Amino acid sequence: MASAAAAPPTSVNLKRIVAASLIGTTIEWYDFFLYGSAAALVFNKLFFPDSDPLVGTLLSFLTYAVGFAARPLGALVFGHYGDRLGRKKLLVLSLLMMGGATFAIGLLPTHATVGAAAPVLLTALRLVQGFALGGEWGGAVLLVSEHGDARRRGFWASWPQTGAPAGQLLATGVLSLLTATLSDASFTSWGWRIPFLLSGLLVIVGLWIRLSVDESPVFKQALAQAEARKATQGAEAEKLPVVSVLRNHWRDILIAMGARMAENISYYVITAFILVYATTSAGVSKQTALNAVLIASAVHFAVIPAWGALSDRVGRRPVYLLGAAGVGLWMFPFFSLIDTGGFGNLVLAVTVGLVLHGAMYAPQAAFFSEMFATRMRYSGASIGAQFASVAAGAPAPLIATALLADYDSSTPIALYVIAAVVVTLIAVGVAKETRHRDLAEVDSTTDARPVAAPTADAHTA
Repeated sequence: MASAAAAPPTSVNLKRIVAASLIGTTIEWYDFFLYGSAAALVFNKLFFPDSDPLVGTLLSFLTYAVGFAARPLGALVFGHYGDRLGRKKLLVLSLLMMGGATFAIGLLPTHATVGAAAPVLLTALRLVQGFALGGEWGGAVLLVSEHGDARRRGFWASWPQTGAPAGQLLATGVLSLLTATLSDASFTSWGWRIPFLLSGLLVIVGLWIRLSVDESPVFKQALAQAEARKATQGAEAEKLPVVSVLRNHWRDILIAMGARMAENISYYVITAFILVYATTSAGVSKQTALNAVLIASAVHFAVIPAWGALSDRVGRRPVYLLGAAGVGLWMFPFFSLIDTGGFGNLVLAVTVGLVLHGAMYAPQAAFFSEMFATRMRYSGASIGAQFASVAAGAPAPLIATALLADYDSSTPIALYVIAAVVVTLIAVGVAKETRHRDLAEVDSTTDARPVAAPTADAHTA
């Protein structure tokens, strides 16, 4: 049983902690997704103007993928210090880095002004974004997971996950408003900078809220125990978190990486690549495509907590498996609906895709948190999540665009997503159920097997 030191906070405190994590992740995902949308809409013209339009889009998405390449490094660095110094300090740093890089993108000169230096500067700032986001996710979900109790952890931990659709909603909404009110020439000339510069204001709000919350009680307890061992045994409290997690939780890292394949690839195909496919193959306007993603993101935001609550009742694995299988089955209808060119069909395609994606994304926070011991949890969850993003989300829009260019058909793209679904079904299928786990009881001597039998009230949300 957890000690008093790790007792859950009051309902008011927990809600404040959830709000701090949600607002922070919303801002960081806003920054990250804003780049993805701009890469699909204008960066090909501003930073790669000498290329064929589709080639320019490919180069633009390549700089988009570079951000993912930096995420594993961010996971390692933030995970190490987050397990040593605490979750809160590193979350503040990640927010500052992400917001600063995004604001700087809004000030960048374009290729017309400085030539080849423009895409180089853009890529450098994208690397900073990726590094920051690599450390953000793990800390945000752990801060909530470690404050709550096992009975409703899936529900509460799913709220930081809603930062992704909220950020997508905010980024797409701002871009949609600008494209609706500005001419194409004005938007391409200066209007695209506005949403990037707005990031500065959002960061100030996020910092004010994030600085007001307390450190995780589970982490405080684990840190105190480590210091006590160091004092009594005269040795280091623990090995490097990354060494310990690779030694004790390597199987869980592989499971987390596999679990992310379908979730990550499907998300970026549905939300980022769709802006390319709908406008080039289906003849849909930029405004129409953005509005469809906007509506679907709002629904996505609403269903994630519901999927999280369901995972508290039936388990993380069943909900995750349902979402993965559903996405795989939806891919061919998804593209068929878009090909009709109708706005209603476009909204239906993206919305159903994101609802099914939410069944994977919602329980992911609690599922990954419950796999690892406290003093290596930041490292383990971040490594498992972010290393997978290099093979999954990073190249997804790039691969999808290349497949479209080579085959002029959506079939290879659908098969690409389905292949990722198979990997995820296998990974989650061999995983152990974790929903009854007490995070304070998972220590470095365990392999993250369940440590307590289900209680009578554990089935109620």
